[in-house]
Amino acid sequence: MTQKTRSFIFFPVVALLTGAAAGFLSNGHFSTYAALQKPFFAPPAFLFPLVWSVLYILMGVGAARVSQSFHPERENALLLFSAQLIIGFFWPIVFFVLQTYAFAFIWLCLLFILFAAMTVEFGKADRPAAWMQLPCLLWLLFAGVLNLLIAMAN
Repeated sequence: MTQKTRSFIFFPVVALLTGAAAGFLSNGHFSTYAALQKPFFAPPAFLFPLVWSVLYILMGVGAARVSQSFHPERENALLLFSAQLIIGFFWPIVFFVLQTYAFAFIWLCLLFILFAAMTVEFGKADRPAAWMQLPCLLWLLFAGVLNLLIAMAN
């Protein structure tokens, strides 16, 4: 197996496992979502793991593309990839387990900033890798609005 193939397996698997671990740790608390006061546009709970799975795959493929580039910003981009995965790992725990919705919103803002910075760095190393992050940036904006409205209503 070539190094390139390993990268295109490694990064998506790491991203998916990070999301799966966060989901596992907060799994018993997802019923909380059903009981919350939510805006009319809040998606059903079953949609979140499906959307996040696609987004984690896009993140991982983007990171794999960046890892194969020879751009000097490659290391910064991959460091930001790791940092946003770590911050993203804790958001469901803060929101669902700790039920600190206002703090979860602040945490999500930090995640958005890291993710945006990662996307900029991805763009320096590999433009298609950056474009692959656009769906996640949009989802994070949507999640931020949803989180803020939930924090205000609960």
